[in-house]
Amino acid sequence: MNHFHYVNGSLHCEDMPLARIADEVGTPAYVYSTATLTRHVRVFDEAMSACAHRICYSVKACSNIAILKLLSNLGCGFDIVSGGELYRLQAAGIPTDSVVFSGVGKTRQEMRAGLDAGIHAFNVESIAELHVLNEVALSGGETAPVSIRVNPDVDAQTHPYISTGLKGNKFGVPWSKAEEAYDLAASLAGLRTVGVDCHIGSQLLHMAPLLDALDLMLDLVARLRARGHTIETLDMGGGLGIPYKDETPPTPADFGEAFARRTAGHGLKLVFEPGRIIVGNAGALLMRVLYDKPSGPKRFAIVDAAMNDSIRPTLYDAYHELRPVIERPGNAPHRPVDVVGPICESGDFLARDRDMPYLAAGDLIALMSAGAYGFSMTSNYNSRRRPPEVLVHGDTYSVIRARESHEDLVRGEQIPDHLQT
Repeated sequence: MNHFHYVNGSLHCEDMPLARIADEVGTPAYVYSTATLTRHVRVFDEAMSACAHRICYSVKACSNIAILKLLSNLGCGFDIVSGGELYRLQAAGIPTDSVVFSGVGKTRQEMRAGLDAGIHAFNVESIAELHVLNEVALSGGETAPVSIRVNPDVDAQTHPYISTGLKGNKFGVPWSKAEEAYDLAASLAGLRTVGVDCHIGSQLLHMAPLLDALDLMLDLVARLRARGHTIETLDMGGGLGIPYKDETPPTPADFGEAFARRTAGHGLKLVFEPGRIIVGNAGALLMRVLYDKPSGPKRFAIVDAAMNDSIRPTLYDAYHELRPVIERPGNAPHRPVDVVGPICESGDFLARDRDMPYLAAGDLIALMSAGAYGFSMTSNYNSRRRPPEVLVHGDTYSVIRARESHEDLVRGEQIPDHLQT
């Protein structure tokens, strides 16, 4: 469920007309719903209520500090994958003792920052990382809390770019090396193991891969405990999918019931790292049609948003629903159209051969389900300014990130003396 709906033919976010935001803030622009974010956190939390758990929102999905502050106020911890994401949490004044630090390539500086921040755990992804983290911790006279991410070699049945749990993926310690990794961690004075970690992929639409991975991890927990390792938490990552088109992903209730049943009696606190399921359907990207362009057998609606504003259609061939901001009558004529941006790439599209009402210059369109991996994957390609972000609360809105200026595009760049004339 989300809080984007038509009122008298005008698409609203909660009680705010999107046309008003477009007129006052400009396009393209990302718009998020406070009510949707709040509801999604509460639904996920209630679904897990039968077992001890912690929600660590995946910051990479949408990392604006206002969004992070809202989710923190709702009781979320956080899953981070860089020192920059840790800095965002600190800039928002968010406690960092419920942070898990994931990622295959943590630097020594990032490890030090995590230790200084007192994070809950490092999700370590290789034997080499165990040694480096141990050195960093000992250099400061500290002990680093560790969960080792184990790759269970489970097919997540998702897009290959967001599948992370197969033995051919770069993530995690191979299944066959898991016990060896924990024995090593126990031998290193700068490390303290607190749990095990697993994440098999994103946009998961079936329960079977998740439950297969869970069963494997519970078996591993039992074997590790038998070897004398203290295992307090089981981090099963995130990845639950959302409906972009006609998908029917598992509901949080289905997910929670299955996990509670299987983990009962194991004495574990479960950690989940949801991202897309929290913020995906809470956001939309507003854009305006610049030109209607027929070209041979094709017709193009050229809009002021582009692949630098929303890379998912180009990168994953992802489908996002497109809605006219001003609703068309039910009998309005339709035609197939490619909705494309101004970037000099044939891959710059937001939809291809999409059946849409006739679009004319000046019309507003909303790209739906854009909250996750939308703004967080934007770029300045073609020296385009990144769009603003807007947070709606009832019948009001706040600009939580201003549109970049042209000065922002060259900030930090300089011409060396030998090129000055």
